Amino acid sequence: MGNVSKEIEVAAKVDKLDEVIGFLEENLESAGASIKTITQINVSAEEMFVNIASYAYEGKEGTARVVLKIEEEPRAAVISFIDSGTPFDPLSHTDPGSDRAFDEEAVGGFGILMVKKAMDEVAYEYKDGKNIFTMKKNL
Repeated sequence: MGNVSKEIEVAAKVDKLDEVIGFLEENLESAGASIKTITQINVSAEEMFVNIASYAYEGKEGTARVVLKIEEEPRAAVISFIDSGTPFDPLSHTDPGSDRAFDEEAVGGFGILMVKKAMDEVAYEYKDGKNIFTMKKNL
């Protein structure tokens, strides 16, 4: 079967989240991912997409591209979130710890921490004027 790659591009708006999740669910189901895996990916995808929709374009119009690759050997789902917004590396921020005061900044960090824990690999790069956040989950 080989690697399969599909993508969707939507306006970077929170109300497009259902479209993104629907796209991922449909393709992950047809790739034979378990309900648990799909749920972990959906929760992580929601976190990343809402971050893009909320912050990437600082109130201006923009788009988010979501690319899903199903890799063989070993079988894994690789999801990339690509936007042309302000450069922002979510992985550069320290994970919130119990030693920090509980403030809004700490709350913001919990989403990324959750994504790191739920996924097998996460990576970020800024390339050709685009933020590219990639997460990988073994199937």
